[in-house]
Amino acid sequence: MAKYATISVPEKVKKVLQEAKGPREWGEFLMELYNDRSTLRSRRAFEEAANLLTSKDLTSMLTSSKEFREKFTLR
Repeated sequence: MAKYATISVPEKVKKVLQEAKGPREWGEFLMELYNDRSTLRSRRAFEEAANLLTSKDLTSMLTSSKEFREKFTLR
């Protein structure tokens, strides 16, 4: 059996979350929120990094990656 914990939040916050949660269990709903947020954060970081790199940078990274894979061997 899983252990449960209580999280104290203002009533106003709980009401908003309760409506968004719908019939789902709290654990499922909160994990979905967490996963969505993590995915969004990763996507934004990737987009920011991609915006900083030039076409020349990307080509150089691709070339280096190919060279590494061709030369890499396990000992």
